[in-house]
Amino acid sequence: MTSQDLYPVSRLAAAQEATAKAGLDALLLTPGPDLRYVSGYEALPLERLTCLVVPASGESFMMVPRLELPAAQASPASRLGLDFVAWDETDDPYDVVASRLGRVAKVGLADRMWAMASLRFRAAMPSTEQVLAGTVLRELRMRKSAAEVAALREAGEAIDAVHRQVPQFLKAGRTEREVGKDIHDAILAAGHSTVDFVIVASGPNGASPHHEVSDRVIQAGEPVVVDIGGQLHNGYCSDSTRTYCVGEPPADFAAYYEVLRQAQDAACAAVRPGVTCESIDAAARSVIEDAGYGEYFIHRTGHGIGIETHEEPYIVSGNTEPMEAGFAFSVEPGIYLPGRHGARIEDIVVCSEDGGERLNNTPRELVIV
Repeated sequence: MTSQDLYPVSRLAAAQEATAKAGLDALLLTPGPDLRYVSGYEALPLERLTCLVVPASGESFMMVPRLELPAAQASPASRLGLDFVAWDETDDPYDVVASRLGRVAKVGLADRMWAMASLRFRAAMPSTEQVLAGTVLRELRMRKSAAEVAALREAGEAIDAVHRQVPQFLKAGRTEREVGKDIHDAILAAGHSTVDFVIVASGPNGASPHHEVSDRVIQAGEPVVVDIGGQLHNGYCSDSTRTYCVGEPPADFAAYYEVLRQAQDAACAAVRPGVTCESIDAAARSVIEDAGYGEYFIHRTGHGIGIETHEEPYIVSGNTEPMEAGFAFSVEPGIYLPGRHGARIEDIVVCSEDGGERLNNTPRELVIV
């Protein structure tokens, strides 16, 4: 896959069309995932303003600090036919954007725009309403192209390769931090350009879904939740959780782990076009509730994934968005017993025309090491 496949020039026109349809006068996209999605430019987040301006009508342009101009012109954004507007240290780029746009009623700001930039734009355009660009771009970003699905599949295979190595890292007497360091190195060796997170949660720490690592020593007979992910060179992300046990597991843990596995299977089986996001959540949650563990499933069933680890759609009660082919998201129910242990199973799933495809394929049964 090339940058032309993953960041096609057609995205700029699609973003412009969506901007007009949403009743906005322009999108203002500063460094972060929104800018990268539309232009392919992974700009440095600096105090100096870089901003892709996408008007509802007319020509788009990129405000760039003069010292960053060569990097911007060498990026995939150079294929978009943009006017690169270089600004110097004594210029006010916010006033330049306001002047070029003219009088506008409503603009969409990149969801991850720094407050500093947002307030400077407010000062430069005091009569302009600011909303989130995500309200426009979500419709584009949720529907993954074939190239994006292929990139996510590559990411899934890379993180699966790491999970296959985890049993050799997990030993009684090692600390979570020691195991986490080995996993961190393995993620990079498997082809990721960055490591986004490493969770090694042993024993009672497994009951905290976002525990990372600590100096706690892993004990024999303890379950260990390992949730890992990173970003590949192409900008697309991996995320997968498996639960291991160092020696024979406690009897009550083994019982609810089987419930969890059935719940995760049920949610994955429920994926197909037309069903709502909340119905997939319900498919997992009902299995866990029926087994008496409902109060211990304390988070949503999943989140979208792409150029961010967490993006729309969210697989949660109340989200009535219908599934469409190309939606990519995690299915990761969990059961967490405070002070004792916990478990989670997570796969990335893509909705296809006739069902769902799991992009992670390591064993989902409890792995005893």
